[in-house]
Amino acid sequence: MRIGLIGTGRIGTFHSAALSRHPEVTSLVIADVDAARAADLAARTGATAVASVDEVFAAGVDAVVITAATAAHAELIGRAARAGLPVFCEKPIALDLPGTLAALAEVEAAGTELQLGFQRRFDAGYAAAREAVRAGRLGRLHTVRAITSDPCPPPAAYLPLSGGLYRDCLVHDFDILRWVTGREVTEVYATGSDRGPAMFREAGDVDTAAAVLTLDDGTLATATATRCNGAGYDVRIELAGERDQLAVGMDERTPLTSAEPAGPPAPDKPWPGFLERFAPAYEAELAAFVEVVRGERANPCDGREALHALRIAEACERSRRERRPVRLAEIRETTEITEITESYGA
Repeated sequence: MRIGLIGTGRIGTFHSAALSRHPEVTSLVIADVDAARAADLAARTGATAVASVDEVFAAGVDAVVITAATAAHAELIGRAARAGLPVFCEKPIALDLPGTLAALAEVEAAGTELQLGFQRRFDAGYAAAREAVRAGRLGRLHTVRAITSDPCPPPAAYLPLSGGLYRDCLVHDFDILRWVTGREVTEVYATGSDRGPAMFREAGDVDTAAAVLTLDDGTLATATATRCNGAGYDVRIELAGERDQLAVGMDERTPLTSAEPAGPPAPDKPWPGFLERFAPAYEAELAAFVEVVRGERANPCDGREALHALRIAEACERSRRERRPVRLAEIRETTEITEITESYGA
């Protein structure tokens, strides 16, 4: 199988190495706006670097992996769809609903596959939690707590391009909340704080956020995120039911110290970032994409999943701005959203 990879930043570099190791990937063609960076990565992974995106599509690839800058995602998805190629794309499809819907429409019209990079779905802990919830081992679920804490802020130049903390960071929590529980969010109430570095205020963003989400069966969930967690990278979900409780993300590297005299101490090597914490999950999602391309499995995370998660993020951003609860029905304001969702079988 010949795969084209567009974008050689941090995640593109990781994906290039993973694809180069995959036994079904016979060759990898990579491109980046920084041609020297692409050439260096190609030399290290045995891939072929080309000078432009045009050359990737002209190279006779069987599929495309998109790890370029967010602003390019929707256009590249559309181009791959028109070429009849299956696509793996890192989230998001686009930073807004119109851009997301336009890309989904192109995929639908072409009849191709689009797999989104929500890697937590391929993490062993989250998969075990989903199984426990679906099997009823926790009993009636009453409370869910999702946590994402980055150890340090991204570069200032990234913030205006990120879409904000809800769309860029918490969108992973919104997706995994739906995936683990099997429920939909019906209402959110969100707030945020910009008391950290001035660059967040200058970008109109927040460095810390919290949201209360009501699920369609009445279960309450909270989702919190921060860019300023000096202890380390902390991603968890806690699920509490009438029979039992379960936590994902609690291990010897969780950057959390107990204040109890007999409690566990601070970890020797806390998780430094997402690539280290989720390395096996990133490998697994790409292996799944290869199986999708080969026709060996159904798409495990198609475009409508990104649409659902983005709608929750949009509702949270509106709630923060307007300081009020927002029902998800308010975000489904156009017939286009309904039509695309229905066409994907939601």
